[in-house]
Amino acid sequence: MRVLIAEDETIIRLDLRLLLERAGHEVVAEARDGAEAVALAERLRPDIVVMDVKMPQLDGIEAARRIMAERPVPIVMLTAYAQPELIERAAGAGVFGFLVKPFREPDLLPAIATARARFAELQAARSEAASLAEALETRKVLERAKGMLMAREGLDEQAAFDRLRKASQISGRPMRVIAEALIATFGT
Repeated sequence: MRVLIAEDETIIRLDLRLLLERAGHEVVAEARDGAEAVALAERLRPDIVVMDVKMPQLDGIEAARRIMAERPVPIVMLTAYAQPELIERAAGAGVFGFLVKPFREPDLLPAIATARARFAELQAARSEAASLAEALETRKVLERAKGMLMAREGLDEQAAFDRLRKASQISGRPMRVIAEALIATFGT
C-alpha cells in the first residue's frame, strides 16, 4: 500500500515510516503540515493517509476534509487528544480511523487495514447507488416513451416496448437514447 504520512513531529514521523515499511507498505511522502499533506495527496494519489490532528498552517481535520473533497482516500487520524469533539469533527470530515498517541504497531496496522476495508465498502456502496440511480432514470425514460407510443400509436405496453427495443437494435444505440429521442420528438 502507498502511504502518505502527515505529522509535524519528526520523531513520530520517523517511527510511523519505520512501522509502515516494516509491514511492507511504501511511504510515498511525508508532510510536516496540513497544507503540505493536501498538496502531496493531490499530486501523489496515495492509497491511504496517516495524519496528525494538530499540525501547523492547516490542522489535520481540515486537511482531511480537503483531501476527501478532492479525491477520497482512507484517512487514519493520529492525536494526543481523545476529546469527543475532535473525534466528531474528524468523523464529519470523512476520516476512517482514529488512533490516540502514543500508539504501537499492534494498534496502527489494524487501524489502517480497517480504514481501507471501510473505505472499500463505502466506495462499493456509492458505486451501487449510482448504478441504481442510473437504472431508475433509464426506467423512467423508457416508461415515459412507452406511454407516448401507447397513446399515439394505440399500442399495448409490450408492443411499445418491442418497438423501442427494435429501434435500439437497428440503430445500435441504447434503448434509453432511443426513448429520449422519441420523447424529444413527440414532446410532453
